Parts: sequence; C-alpha cells; structure tokens
Amino acid sequence: MPADQFLRPLLRGFALLLLALASIVPAQAAVTITFWSQEFGQNFPHAFFTFSGTPDAGGPAVNESYGFTAKAITPALLMGSVGGRIDRPRPSYIARSNAHFSVVLSDAQYAAVRALVAEWGEAGDSHYNLNRRNCVHFVAEAARRSGLQVVEDRTLMKKPRSFVQSVERANAGRVTVIELPASAYFATLPPPAVTDGTPVPETATAPH
Repeated sequence: MPADQFLRPLLRGFALLLLALASIVPAQAAVTITFWSQEFGQNFPHAFFTFSGTPDAGGPAVNESYGFTAKAITPALLMGSVGGRIDRPRPSYIARSNAHFSVVLSDAQYAAVRALVAEWGEAGDSHYNLNRRNCVHFVAEAARRSGLQVVEDRTLMKKPRSFVQSVERANAGRVTVIELPASAYFATLPPPAVTDGTPVPETATAPH
C-alpha cells in the first residue's frame, strides 16, 4: 500500500480525535463573584462582594473586594443622606467575615457589576442613606447585575447576613452555596489570582 494511502486515514482519525478533545476541554476561566457579610463589624454590620478569576475574553486576573459605606460614622447617618464611598475591604477584614455564595459571571455581567462600582463611586452618585442606599442596597444591585433574582425585603435591608442569605435561597440551583467563615472557605481554594503581577502571599487572609 502506498505510504500516502496508509497515512491519510491515520491523519483523518487524528484530526477527529483533536476535535473531540477540544469539545471537552473546559472553557477559559471566568470571573466569579462571591457575596460576603460581617455581622459584627468594627462599626456596624456590613455586606460586600469579591471578584476572582479571569474574564473569558482574556486580560489580567482579578482578585478584588468592593462594598459601600458612609464616609464618616456620625449621628448624621440617622438624619438622612450623607457622603458615601466605595469600600475596599482589606484581607484582615475579609478574614473575619463569612462567605455565603458565589456565581460565575459572563463578561457582560462582570462589566455591569464593575460599572456599578463606578456609578456609586466619587465620579458618580456616592451619597449614602442608611434606609435607602446602604451597603446592602449596593450588594443587592450587584446581585441583580449578576443575573440573580433579588427581592429587597424592607425588613432585611439593614441586616447584611440575612439579606445575602435571602438572595441565596431565592436563587437555589443557580448559585454555589458556601456558607463558611473566611478561613474555612479559603482552605478549600487553590492559591488566589495575582493582581498587577503581585502575588498574594497567604490565601487565608486574601480576598478571593
């Protein structure tokens, strides 16, 4: 049999094998958003979220945390709207918090949640209102933009843990339930992503 007639079926079979393998290779890593709370924070209960992973479209890995809070904790909080700011919980704060659930974002959803950070930051409308625009409202909008069903029960909007858990229940089967304190949660994860080329040295104390 001529060599080309022998090789042609082998090459065709190899090509088909490559196509089959390509169909089962996991998709490129996406960004995961994880929702957290700290029921007894330094000043008052707090809700926030973290990003980890790499956008499907490519680009640098992200490993970031975001919340929303008042610029100053004063009696003026009880009187109405005050100045607010985007909060970036530090690793030491996250280490004392509880991870409730996570969901993998599409690039469009990731962009929408990032836009929320800008909209509530200094370049947007950053006013804080304890009753109508607090950290729980910020997390509620982040969950909506993550494609989740959100009901803003008025009785829960000052109760970060209870509210985040209500979103978890409302989206059963669509989210990955965690319900662990930070140290136990980080122990289940591989080393966190790097940001700006700088590795995070300790998973257990790093936002992820």
